[in-house]
Amino acid sequence: MTSAFEAPPPIREEDLSNMMRTYKPRTPGVRHLKRPINDYLWKGRAYLPLTYPRKGHGIGGRNNSGRIMVRHRGGGHKRRIRVVDFSRMEAGKHTVERIEHDPGRSAHIALLNHDGTQEKSYIVAAEGMRAGDVVQSYRKGIPADLLKSMGGVMDPAMIAAKTAWRGNCLPLHMIPPGTLIYNIGLRPGAHGQLCRSAGTYGQLVGSSDTQRQTPGETQQKSKSIYVNVKLQSGEVRKIHKQACATIGVASNANYNRRQLGKAGRSRWLGIRPTVRGLAMNASDHPHGGGRGKSKGNVIPISIWGRTPAKSGFKTRKKSNVNRAVVIPRIRNQGRRKRDQAGGGMR
Repeated sequence: MTSAFEAPPPIREEDLSNMMRTYKPRTPGVRHLKRPINDYLWKGRAYLPLTYPRKGHGIGGRNNSGRIMVRHRGGGHKRRIRVVDFSRMEAGKHTVERIEHDPGRSAHIALLNHDGTQEKSYIVAAEGMRAGDVVQSYRKGIPADLLKSMGGVMDPAMIAAKTAWRGNCLPLHMIPPGTLIYNIGLRPGAHGQLCRSAGTYGQLVGSSDTQRQTPGETQQKSKSIYVNVKLQSGEVRKIHKQACATIGVASNANYNRRQLGKAGRSRWLGIRPTVRGLAMNASDHPHGGGRGKSKGNVIPISIWGRTPAKSGFKTRKKSNVNRAVVIPRIRNQGRRKRDQAGGGMR
Protein backbone atom coordinates (compact mmCIF):
# COMPACT_ATOMS: atom_id res chain seq x y z
CA MET A 1 0.00 0.00 0.00
CA THR A 2 1.50 3.31 -1.08
CA SER A 3 1.36 6.37 1.11
CA ALA A 4 -0.70 9.40 0.20
CA PHE A 5 2.35 11.62 0.12
CA GLU A 6 5.00 10.81 -2.44
CA ALA A 7 7.96 12.74 -3.70
CA PRO A 8 7.19 15.36 -6.36
CA PRO A 9 8.42 14.75 -9.91
CA PRO A 10 12.13 15.51 -10.31
CA ILE A 11 13.42 18.80 -11.64
CA ARG A 12 15.38 18.03 -14.77
CA GLU A 13 18.03 20.54 -15.75
CA GLU A 14 19.13 19.53 -19.21
CA ASP A 15 21.85 21.28 -21.18
CA LEU A 16 19.83 20.73 -24.36
CA SER A 17 16.87 22.84 -23.20
CA ASN A 18 17.98 25.96 -25.09
CA MET A 19 19.80 24.30 -27.99
CA MET A 20 18.57 23.81 -31.52
CA ARG A 21 19.60 21.05 -33.87
CA THR A 22 21.24 22.24 -37.06
CA TYR A 23 22.36 20.23 -40.07
CA LYS A 24 25.35 20.21 -42.39
CA PRO A 25 24.22 21.93 -45.64
CA ARG A 26 24.43 18.93 -47.94
CA THR A 27 21.35 20.29 -49.74
CA PRO A 28 19.92 23.83 -49.89
CA GLY A 29 16.81 22.68 -48.02
CA VAL A 30 18.70 21.84 -44.83
CA ARG A 31 21.10 24.80 -44.79
CA HIS A 32 18.76 26.95 -42.71
CA LEU A 33 16.84 24.11 -41.06
CA LYS A 34 16.66 24.38 -37.26
CA ARG A 35 14.68 22.15 -34.94
CA PRO A 36 14.36 21.85 -31.16
CA ILE A 37 16.21 18.89 -29.65
CA ASN A 38 13.47 16.58 -28.36
CA ASP A 39 15.13 13.19 -28.21
CA TYR A 40 12.77 12.01 -25.48
CA LEU A 41 9.77 11.86 -27.84
CA TRP A 42 8.11 8.54 -28.67
CA LYS A 43 9.36 7.17 -31.99
CA GLY A 44 6.40 4.90 -32.73
CA ARG A 45 2.81 5.46 -33.75
CA ALA A 46 0.12 7.08 -31.64
CA TYR A 47 -2.34 5.16 -29.46
CA LEU A 48 -4.92 4.45 -32.18
CA PRO A 49 -8.07 4.14 -29.98
CA LEU A 50 -7.59 7.83 -29.05
CA THR A 51 -7.24 9.04 -32.65
CA TYR A 52 -9.43 9.46 -35.72
CA PRO A 53 -8.54 10.37 -39.31
CA ARG A 54 -8.43 13.98 -40.43
CA LYS A 55 -10.20 14.04 -43.75
CA GLY A 56 -12.77 15.99 -45.71
CA HIS A 57 -12.71 19.32 -47.48
CA GLY A 58 -12.25 21.03 -44.11
CA ILE A 59 -8.54 20.37 -44.56
CA GLY A 60 -8.49 23.02 -47.27
CA GLY A 61 -10.15 25.66 -45.08
CA ARG A 62 -13.66 25.03 -46.45
CA ASN A 63 -16.94 24.99 -44.57
CA ASN A 64 -19.83 22.54 -45.02
CA SER A 65 -20.95 24.28 -48.22
CA GLY A 66 -17.49 24.23 -49.79
CA ARG A 67 -16.68 27.92 -49.44
CA ILE A 68 -13.21 29.02 -48.34
CA MET A 69 -13.39 30.24 -44.76
CA VAL A 70 -9.63 30.26 -44.04
CA ARG A 71 -7.21 31.16 -46.80
CA HIS A 72 -3.79 29.59 -47.38
CA ARG A 73 -4.84 26.11 -46.26
CA GLY A 74 -4.72 22.90 -48.23
CA GLY A 75 -2.70 19.80 -49.03
CA GLY A 76 -0.18 18.57 -46.52
CA HIS A 77 0.70 15.19 -45.12
CA LYS A 78 -1.97 12.75 -44.00
CA ARG A 79 -2.75 13.13 -40.29
CA ARG A 80 -4.77 11.66 -37.47
CA ILE A 81 -6.47 13.83 -34.85
CA ARG A 82 -5.49 13.06 -31.26
CA VAL A 83 -8.31 13.18 -28.70
CA VAL A 84 -6.81 15.27 -25.89
CA ASP A 85 -8.42 15.46 -22.45
CA PHE A 86 -8.50 19.15 -21.56
CA SER A 87 -10.97 18.77 -18.66
CA ARG A 88 -9.00 16.26 -16.50
CA MET A 89 -12.08 15.25 -14.49
CA GLU A 90 -10.88 11.68 -13.77
CA ALA A 91 -9.44 11.50 -10.25
CA GLY A 92 -6.69 9.16 -9.12
CA LYS A 93 -3.07 8.63 -10.00
CA HIS A 94 -2.04 8.57 -13.65
CA THR A 95 1.33 7.36 -14.82
CA VAL A 96 2.94 8.99 -17.84
CA GLU A 97 3.71 6.23 -20.33
CA ARG A 98 5.38 8.38 -22.98
CA ILE A 99 5.64 11.87 -24.47
CA GLU A 100 4.46 12.12 -28.08
CA HIS A 101 4.48 14.60 -30.93
CA ASP A 102 1.04 15.83 -31.96
CA PRO A 103 0.83 17.10 -35.57
CA GLY A 104 -2.32 19.04 -34.68
CA ARG A 105 -0.70 21.36 -32.10
CA SER A 106 2.61 22.95 -31.25
CA ALA A 107 2.92 21.51 -27.74
CA HIS A 108 3.69 17.86 -27.00
CA ILE A 109 1.16 15.48 -25.52
CA ALA A 110 1.54 12.83 -22.83
CA LEU A 111 -0.13 9.41 -22.84
CA LEU A 112 -1.45 8.67 -19.35
CA ASN A 113 -2.42 5.34 -17.86
CA HIS A 114 -4.82 5.35 -14.89
CA ASP A 115 -3.31 3.21 -12.12
CA GLY A 116 -6.70 1.90 -11.02
CA THR A 117 -8.81 1.45 -14.16
CA GLN A 118 -5.91 1.15 -16.65
CA GLU A 119 -7.70 3.60 -18.95
CA LYS A 120 -5.51 5.68 -21.23
CA SER A 121 -5.86 9.35 -22.08
CA TYR A 122 -3.91 12.15 -23.73
CA ILE A 123 -3.12 15.46 -22.02
CA VAL A 124 -1.02 18.47 -23.00
CA ALA A 125 2.41 17.70 -21.56
CA ALA A 126 4.17 20.09 -19.21
CA GLU A 127 7.72 21.25 -19.79
CA GLY A 128 10.03 18.72 -18.10
CA MET A 129 7.45 15.93 -17.94
CA ARG A 130 8.88 12.52 -18.85
CA ALA A 131 7.81 8.88 -18.95
CA GLY A 132 7.35 7.44 -15.46
CA ASP A 133 6.06 10.62 -13.82
CA VAL A 134 2.85 10.38 -11.77
CA VAL A 135 0.21 13.10 -12.11
CA GLN A 136 -3.21 13.55 -10.53
CA SER A 137 -6.34 15.63 -10.90
CA TYR A 138 -7.95 17.23 -7.86
CA ARG A 139 -10.97 18.75 -9.60
CA LYS A 140 -13.36 16.49 -7.65
CA GLY A 141 -11.84 17.42 -4.30
CA ILE A 142 -9.08 16.29 -1.99
CA PRO A 143 -8.73 12.48 -1.73
CA ALA A 144 -9.55 10.88 1.61
CA ASP A 145 -6.11 9.29 1.99
CA LEU A 146 -4.39 12.65 1.49
CA LEU A 147 -6.68 14.29 4.04
CA LYS A 148 -6.02 11.44 6.48
CA SER A 149 -2.26 11.84 6.08
CA MET A 150 -2.59 15.46 7.21
CA GLY A 151 -4.52 14.45 10.34
CA GLY A 152 -7.85 15.64 8.96
CA VAL A 153 -6.76 19.29 9.11
CA MET A 154 -7.46 21.45 6.05
CA ASP A 155 -4.23 23.42 5.99
CA PRO A 156 -3.99 25.34 2.66
CA ALA A 157 -0.19 25.54 2.82
CA MET A 158 0.16 21.80 3.44
CA ILE A 159 -2.36 20.97 0.73
CA ALA A 160 -0.48 23.13 -1.78
CA ALA A 161 2.82 21.48 -0.84
CA LYS A 162 1.38 18.02 -1.57
CA THR A 163 -0.74 18.80 -4.64
CA ALA A 164 0.74 21.76 -6.58
CA TRP A 165 3.24 19.70 -8.58
CA ARG A 166 4.09 19.81 -12.24
CA GLY A 167 1.38 18.20 -14.37
CA ASN A 168 -1.31 18.11 -11.67
CA CYS A 169 -4.71 19.64 -12.43
CA LEU A 170 -6.27 21.69 -9.64
CA PRO A 171 -9.00 24.28 -9.12
CA LEU A 172 -7.56 27.78 -9.11
CA HIS A 173 -8.40 28.39 -5.44
CA MET A 174 -6.09 25.49 -4.44
CA ILE A 175 -3.07 26.91 -6.32
CA PRO A 176 -0.74 29.22 -4.36
CA PRO A 177 -0.14 32.73 -5.77
CA GLY A 178 2.85 33.13 -8.06
CA THR A 179 2.57 29.62 -9.53
CA LEU A 180 3.00 29.17 -13.29
CA ILE A 181 0.01 27.42 -14.82
CA TYR A 182 -1.26 26.40 -18.27
CA ASN A 183 -4.39 24.81 -19.78
CA ILE A 184 -6.50 27.30 -17.82
CA GLY A 185 -10.27 27.01 -17.77
CA LEU A 186 -12.62 29.98 -17.85
CA ARG A 187 -15.73 28.60 -16.11
CA PRO A 188 -16.44 26.05 -13.37
CA GLY A 189 -16.72 22.54 -14.76
CA ALA A 190 -15.41 23.57 -18.19
CA HIS A 191 -12.26 22.35 -19.91
CA GLY A 192 -9.00 24.27 -20.21
CA GLN A 193 -8.97 26.95 -22.90
CA LEU A 194 -6.09 29.35 -22.24
CA CYS A 195 -2.32 28.77 -22.56
CA ARG A 196 -2.35 25.49 -24.48
CA SER A 197 0.26 26.30 -27.16
CA ALA A 198 3.92 25.41 -26.84
CA GLY A 199 5.78 27.34 -24.15
CA THR A 200 2.76 29.35 -22.99
CA TYR A 201 1.79 29.90 -19.37
CA GLY A 202 -0.05 32.18 -17.01
CA GLN A 203 0.78 33.27 -13.49
CA LEU A 204 -1.68 33.27 -10.63
CA VAL A 205 -1.50 36.76 -9.14
CA GLY A 206 -3.99 36.40 -6.29
CA SER A 207 -7.63 36.64 -5.40
CA SER A 208 -9.77 39.38 -6.91
CA ASP A 209 -11.07 40.86 -3.65
CA THR A 210 -13.41 43.83 -3.86
CA GLN A 211 -14.22 46.64 -1.49
CA ARG A 212 -17.85 47.26 -0.56
CA GLN A 213 -19.51 49.68 1.83
CA THR A 214 -22.94 49.09 3.31
CA PRO A 215 -25.13 51.98 4.55
CA GLY A 216 -24.23 52.99 8.10
CA GLU A 217 -21.18 50.70 8.24
CA THR A 218 -17.50 51.07 7.57
CA GLN A 219 -15.88 49.82 4.39
CA GLN A 220 -15.55 46.03 4.33
CA LYS A 221 -13.45 43.69 2.25
CA SER A 222 -15.59 41.03 0.63
CA LYS A 223 -14.24 37.77 -0.68
CA SER A 224 -14.60 37.44 -4.43
CA ILE A 225 -15.34 34.29 -6.38
CA TYR A 226 -12.65 35.26 -8.90
CA VAL A 227 -8.86 35.10 -9.00
CA ASN A 228 -6.50 37.17 -11.13
CA VAL A 229 -4.30 35.46 -13.70
CA LYS A 230 -1.55 37.33 -15.53
CA LEU A 231 -0.91 36.19 -19.09
CA GLN A 232 2.33 36.47 -21.07
CA SER A 233 1.00 39.43 -23.03
CA GLY A 234 0.75 41.43 -19.80
CA GLU A 235 -3.03 41.16 -19.64
CA VAL A 236 -4.56 40.36 -16.26
CA ARG A 237 -7.86 38.50 -16.33
CA LYS A 238 -10.21 37.55 -13.56
CA ILE A 239 -11.27 33.89 -13.72
CA HIS A 240 -13.66 31.94 -11.51
CA LYS A 241 -11.79 30.28 -8.67
CA GLN A 242 -13.52 26.93 -9.34
CA ALA A 243 -12.08 26.80 -12.88
CA CYS A 244 -9.24 24.37 -13.56
CA ALA A 245 -5.57 24.83 -14.38
CA THR A 246 -2.52 22.60 -14.72
CA ILE A 247 0.72 23.31 -12.88
CA GLY A 248 3.72 24.11 -15.06
CA VAL A 249 4.50 25.46 -18.51
CA ALA A 250 3.25 23.97 -21.77
CA SER A 251 5.94 21.75 -23.32
CA ASN A 252 8.14 22.35 -26.39
CA ALA A 253 9.11 25.87 -25.33
CA ASN A 254 11.62 26.25 -28.19
CA TYR A 255 8.95 25.76 -30.85
CA ASN A 256 8.96 29.44 -31.80
CA ARG A 257 12.72 29.31 -32.55
CA ARG A 258 12.41 26.69 -35.28
CA GLN A 259 13.18 27.40 -38.94
CA LEU A 260 11.57 25.27 -41.65
CA GLY A 261 14.43 25.84 -44.08
CA LYS A 262 12.47 25.57 -47.33
CA ALA A 263 9.04 26.28 -48.82
CA GLY A 264 8.24 22.60 -49.30
CA ARG A 265 8.20 22.01 -45.57
CA SER A 266 5.36 24.52 -45.25
CA ARG A 267 3.44 22.61 -47.90
CA TRP A 268 3.92 19.39 -45.92
CA LEU A 269 2.26 21.19 -43.00
CA GLY A 270 -0.74 22.14 -45.13
CA ILE A 271 0.21 25.81 -45.49
CA ARG A 272 -0.26 27.26 -48.98
CA PRO A 273 1.57 30.37 -50.29
CA THR A 274 0.47 33.88 -49.37
CA VAL A 275 0.25 36.28 -52.33
CA ARG A 276 0.67 40.01 -51.70
CA GLY A 277 -2.30 42.16 -52.62
CA LEU A 278 0.02 44.51 -54.50
CA ALA A 279 0.87 41.68 -56.92
CA MET A 280 -2.80 40.91 -57.71
CA ASN A 281 -5.16 42.37 -60.28
CA ALA A 282 -7.49 45.19 -59.40
CA SER A 283 -10.43 42.80 -59.44
CA ASP A 284 -8.83 40.55 -56.82
CA HIS A 285 -7.60 42.99 -54.19
CA PRO A 286 -8.01 46.70 -53.31
CA HIS A 287 -4.22 47.09 -53.67
CA GLY A 288 -4.06 45.39 -57.06
CA GLY A 289 -3.70 46.83 -60.53
CA GLY A 290 -2.02 50.00 -61.64
CA ARG A 291 1.32 50.64 -63.26
CA GLY A 292 4.35 49.57 -61.30
CA LYS A 293 4.44 48.75 -57.62
CA SER A 294 1.74 51.12 -56.48
CA LYS A 295 -1.36 50.36 -54.46
CA GLY A 296 -2.91 53.74 -55.17
CA ASN A 297 -3.82 56.48 -52.74
CA VAL A 298 -5.49 54.12 -50.26
CA ILE A 299 -4.61 53.00 -46.77
CA PRO A 300 -3.55 49.35 -46.30
CA ILE A 301 -6.75 47.35 -46.03
CA SER A 302 -7.69 43.70 -46.15
CA ILE A 303 -8.66 41.75 -49.24
CA TRP A 304 -12.33 42.28 -48.43
CA GLY A 305 -11.83 46.06 -48.18
CA ARG A 306 -13.59 46.40 -44.83
CA THR A 307 -10.92 46.79 -42.14
CA PRO A 308 -7.44 48.36 -42.06
CA ALA A 309 -4.69 45.77 -42.30
CA LYS A 310 -2.14 47.40 -40.00
CA SER A 311 -1.71 49.62 -36.92
CA GLY A 312 -3.63 47.19 -34.71
CA PHE A 313 -7.13 48.17 -35.78
CA LYS A 314 -9.62 47.08 -33.09
CA THR A 315 -12.71 45.33 -34.40
CA ARG A 316 -14.39 44.88 -31.02
CA LYS A 317 -17.38 47.17 -30.41
CA LYS A 318 -16.88 49.72 -27.67
CA SER A 319 -20.25 48.86 -26.20
CA ASN A 320 -19.25 45.19 -25.82
CA VAL A 321 -16.65 45.57 -23.08
CA ASN A 322 -14.80 42.46 -21.93
CA ARG A 323 -15.47 42.63 -18.20
CA ALA A 324 -13.11 39.74 -17.46
CA VAL A 325 -10.08 41.90 -18.28
CA VAL A 326 -8.67 43.64 -15.21
CA ILE A 327 -5.57 45.13 -16.86
CA PRO A 328 -5.49 45.14 -20.69
CA ARG A 329 -2.38 44.13 -22.55
CA ILE A 330 0.00 46.79 -23.85
CA ARG A 331 -0.62 47.59 -27.51
CA ASN A 332 1.75 49.21 -29.98
CA GLN A 333 4.71 48.73 -27.57
CA GLY A 334 3.14 51.22 -25.18
CA ARG A 335 3.32 54.08 -27.70
CA ARG A 336 0.76 55.89 -29.78
CA LYS A 337 1.14 57.98 -32.91
CA ARG A 338 0.20 61.18 -31.11
CA ASP A 339 2.95 60.50 -28.55
CA GLN A 340 5.54 60.00 -31.28
CA ALA A 341 4.58 63.35 -32.78
CA GLY A 342 5.27 65.00 -29.41
CA GLY A 343 1.82 66.48 -28.97
CA GLY A 344 0.30 64.08 -26.47
CA MET A 345 0.84 62.79 -22.97
CA ARG A 346 2.34 59.37 -22.24
